[in-house]
Amino acid sequence: MAWSARWQSTPQAPLWLELGDHSELGDHSEGERVGRGYGGWWTAGAFDAATRRMAGRLRGAGLEPGDRVLWSARSSVPALVAHVAALRAGLVVVPANTTYTVRELAHMVTDVRPAAAIVDPDRRNAVRQASDPSVLVVGPGAELPDADPGPLDTAEPTAPALILYTSGTTGAPKGAVLSHRNLLAATESVRIAWRWTADDRLVHALPLFHAHGLCVGVYGTLLAGASAVLLPGFDPAAVADAASEFEASLFFGVPTMYHRLVRSGRAGDLRRLRLCVSGSAPMSVELHGAMGDALGSTVLERYGMTETLMNLSNPCEGARRPGTVGFPLPGVEARLTDGELSVRGPNVFDGYWERPAANAEVFTEAGGGGRWFRTGDLGADDDGYVVIRGRRTELIISGGYNVYPTEVEDVLITHPGVAEVAVTGSPSEEWGEVVTAWIVADGVPPSVDDLTAFTEATLAPYKRPRRVHVVDELPRNALGKVLRDHLGRWPGG
Repeated sequence: MAWSARWQSTPQAPLWLELGDHSELGDHSEGERVGRGYGGWWTAGAFDAATRRMAGRLRGAGLEPGDRVLWSARSSVPALVAHVAALRAGLVVVPANTTYTVRELAHMVTDVRPAAAIVDPDRRNAVRQASDPSVLVVGPGAELPDADPGPLDTAEPTAPALILYTSGTTGAPKGAVLSHRNLLAATESVRIAWRWTADDRLVHALPLFHAHGLCVGVYGTLLAGASAVLLPGFDPAAVADAASEFEASLFFGVPTMYHRLVRSGRAGDLRRLRLCVSGSAPMSVELHGAMGDALGSTVLERYGMTETLMNLSNPCEGARRPGTVGFPLPGVEARLTDGELSVRGPNVFDGYWERPAANAEVFTEAGGGGRWFRTGDLGADDDGYVVIRGRRTELIISGGYNVYPTEVEDVLITHPGVAEVAVTGSPSEEWGEVVTAWIVADGVPPSVDDLTAFTEATLAPYKRPRRVHVVDELPRNALGKVLRDHLGRWPGG
């Protein structure tokens, strides 16, 4: 049985509250208008009925189990209806960033060969330009006639459910194929670890096309039988207001969001929440401290990735250590080999879409416990808690010594003239590589000499920046993670 049939809500229980005007996306008749803007509470029963009807429309259009469907939509209930309907019909959903250009979409379309695309109205032209004319392109409301859906939720546990594309930091993005079993295992692990119950209500401000917002926020809400307030995007005031007005208990964000909450002065409004979780990028110890002061508790930092979804987490109950990502979630095993983190468990994907050579590089055969997946992340064991030091491909080797960019960044960000910073290695005939700091200044930018003096007591000489570039902004992905591989060819410089 497909995992998508496993939501635990009673039919009358509230499930989604959609805020913002999405009237152009299709039928909202199941929702009841509420206080502000367009939207309403959808019950689990209404959501079930809507996904059944949508699954019938998709099957009536000729789509068959195993067909790939490109899915690119902003946060809305119609988008979720279409997504879950596709899974229930046995289709394989391929999420795409809503800001992708025609070139970026063309790579995905050429690679995965979708039979259909479900996209917001303003994205249709881009998808059509990137696709073969035979690809069916519809909106989240799926302007298709109703049809008998037939049997639903019949996909085998090992059947593909999602193809999530990696960020492409080591070449062209690759599609990670995740099965229904992978989705259920990863979602169940965080439901257990974070004590997620039907009484919880999540403030959801993450993009749906990313694993954080979709596979953690959406799937977790469904599996726990909980409820969520869907915001059209992230805004500190909107998050704080929603947490209070709708008596929320959970918020999931990325460090950039927490930084903006602190700077806005609204972080303290989340004090009533029982749990705030951060992921998708490292949270600095300094930001941990600022959020802790505002919340009266420590943000729970966890670690996951596209190919495995959730792997490690600080405890929901117990000591949460800033600068660490905790220990393995239920059902997950982890080990460090030559400093590189590997994981295995039912959450780990089976491989990249049509990339046998890439699969051979990342999987290590093992005994009865299954294959180990090499994450490419460098880590260390801090008394049972894992510390992530950065990507193996981002490791700087200067004069034969290893330099971890995140360690240097954590020191430089405390300089009063540094608002944001990223650290990379630059080629050097003498040293092999030298540490290079890319800085967004706060006032007068510091020089190399300034940073050398500033780090004298905190960093060994080989870790100190020898080059400094001042930029207007740092290149980031959709969730705010700095793309170090883009530095040096970034127009913000």
